[in-house]
This record gives sequence, structure tokens and C-alpha cells, in this order.
Amino acid sequence: MENIVNETKVVIDELLERAKLRRGDICVIGCSTSEITGSNPGTNSTPQIAETVFSVIYEALNEKGIYIAAQCCEHLNRALVIEEEAAEKYGYEPVNVIPQPKAGGSFATAAYKALKKPVVVEKIRACAGIDIGGVLIGMHLKETAVPVPLKQRSIGQARIIAARTRPKFVGGERAVYDHSLM
Repeated sequence: MENIVNETKVVIDELLERAKLRRGDICVIGCSTSEITGSNPGTNSTPQIAETVFSVIYEALNEKGIYIAAQCCEHLNRALVIEEEAAEKYGYEPVNVIPQPKAGGSFATAAYKALKKPVVVEKIRACAGIDIGGVLIGMHLKETAVPVPLKQRSIGQARIIAARTRPKFVGGERAVYDHSLM
């Protein structure tokens, strides 16, 4: 478990360093605990690993004032667990479901238990995210996602894919862009 904590800390710290997130932004996390243990997705849901990974990521995001969105598994159509405050701020309508390890996934279940006032919403537009184990977070990122290659490429046996977003480029060959937004 110590390796999982350390690997998770490295991943979230590097994303925060590189993603240009601001206080109040949302970061989506999709996590397969089955993949972390080296199993096929959905075959070895592990609440203890989920709670550990969630707590490391949540603490790092919370320190920066960034909201976490925990993606549920396909059985809940990849809905997301977020703080009620974030749902209200961004106008996301809550749905009525409580994630469970085998219907929503262990990570989303851990988030639902840990957040102050959790709600589940069907979709968001996050500014960055981490996909732990190939759980397909892309649908929840703002347009123009940019890959963030991380030095730490896995948590346990699960490979990591991270992304941030940037504003779209508009204009033609004479356009001038603000490089701080890239």
C-alpha cells in the first residue's frame, strides 16, 4: 500500500505542477482499483485501495482549492461524484444514485463517503484529469484536451494518462496567441 500512496502522490503533484489549474477548477479522476492490482477492469474492486488513492488525490487538490470529480464506472454511465457546492457553482444537475463498489466502482464509492456534501451528476467539463487504468475520462474534459506526459506512468499495475485543457485557438495565420494559455 505504501508504494500506491507514493506513486499516487507523485502523479497528482506532477499534474498540479503542470496543468495550470486555478482555485475553483474541477479535476476529474477515473480510477480502476482492479487495474491497480493487475486484474481486468471490474473483476477485483478493492475499497481499501480506492480509499487510499482517493485520500491522497483529494488532499492535494483540496490544498489548492480545486474540486475533485470522481468518475463512476460504466454501470452508472460514467456519472461523477462531486461536492454539491461545485455542482451549484457550475450548474450541474444532480441525479439520484449512490455509488457502490460493484455499481459505480470503489473509487466513486470512496468519494461519496468522503466528500462533505456529495452529489452525483451525469457530466461535467473539467479543466484537467487523471485516468488510472484506462477508464476513459475524456468525455468529462473541456474541449481541446492536451496530454500531460508524467514521469510516473503507473499506480500499481494501472497505467496513467493525464490531461489538461486549454482555450481553443481561433483565427488564421495572422492571429497572435497568448502563450501563457497554451
